[in-house]
Amino acid sequence: RLVRQPSDLPFALAAAGREAQAAFGDPRVYLEKVIEAARHIEIQILADTQGNVIHLGERECSIQRRHQKLIEEAPSVAVDAELRQRMGEVATRAARAAGYVNAGTIEFLLDSTGKFYFLEMNTRLQVEHPVTEMVTGVDIVKEQLAIASGRRMRYRQEDISPKGWAIECRITAEDPYNGFLPSAGSITMLQEPTGPGVRVESGIYEGTEVTFHYDPMIAKLVVHAESRPAAVARLRRALDDFAVLGLTTNLPLLQALAAHPAYASGDTHTGFLGEHVLEVAPPAAPPSTVLIAAALYELQVA
Repeated sequence: RLVRQPSDLPFALAAAGREAQAAFGDPRVYLEKVIEAARHIEIQILADTQGNVIHLGERECSIQRRHQKLIEEAPSVAVDAELRQRMGEVATRAARAAGYVNAGTIEFLLDSTGKFYFLEMNTRLQVEHPVTEMVTGVDIVKEQLAIASGRRMRYRQEDISPKGWAIECRITAEDPYNGFLPSAGSITMLQEPTGPGVRVESGIYEGTEVTFHYDPMIAKLVVHAESRPAAVARLRRALDDFAVLGLTTNLPLLQALAAHPAYASGDTHTGFLGEHVLEVAPPAAPPSTVLIAAALYELQVA
């Protein structure tokens, strides 16, 4: 509940308390400072059973809708080497204090002055972990399994040095221009992008029946290049080459976001989508690659 005027506080407290009581059986609430135009920055950590804790740098996850991430990248344009070191030290110190063992992510809000604020910790592997893998060369899943078996980590902090830039998009079965309503149906045609620096993780194929019973994410598109401009260009090409027919997806929105000048410049924050909603309208027509793919599919089955 956002409160901008003191007079709004009693109502907001009462409403939040009712929601807390209904959801958790406890009406207590807490207050947080509002960070305007904040960036969502998270630090990936690894901690083994021998007390070794390292961080793998940051991920920027500021492009969101309803607090759910849409586009993630590593590193962040807002984080320099000095800030990365400070945030990493805070994250690893917190993990040590808690006696944490596992892969995990400590998340922060970063304001325009470079101050950062603890948000939460995810004690698991996250959807966006591939971008960190792409820039560090560390297989986080493999390390997580090794840690769980009691082995000592193979990496030291000085071994971690990000190279290049990686961006991930979450492909979801939703209608982004109709309140993000979930979409269901059978996938009649699927074309996934390929090529150097392109990675697709999915569990779908032609004939897959997508239902309302599960999370709407059906695939992840990850690209990697030597610089952010090159990664953004590769992302645009890969999104244009990605085609899913048979149900509605958020691909048109992702294409519009990737092509937006503010995104290209790295001028993002957690309110980016709401601020630019009128500028990321659906394209007048599908990309030519999608039309060609659809035509080839029709000829194939005819």
